[in-house]
Amino acid sequence: MLHPSYSDLINAVNSEVVPGDAPVVQSRYSIVIAAAKRARQIIGGSEPTIPSYGKKPLSVAVEELYEGQVKILSEADATEEDDN
Repeated sequence: MLHPSYSDLINAVNSEVVPGDAPVVQSRYSIVIAAAKRARQIIGGSEPTIPSYGKKPLSVAVEELYEGQVKILSEADATEEDDN
């Protein structure tokens, strides 16, 4: 079982969205893809932003997303960042 729940995780990720703007994450699929991508980064050698001793990479990725240590960029933001 995923802890925190999908709905709690989606709410945490979208907590910084200005009212009236589109949420960054709109579905369970989006949050699962983001967590899996971050877990692959951790497996590939990226340093976790939270203490991770004894935790699996996916658990670390979910906790990072929930605590706001890692941000999910919308497609527009990601393209903008690549241009810079």
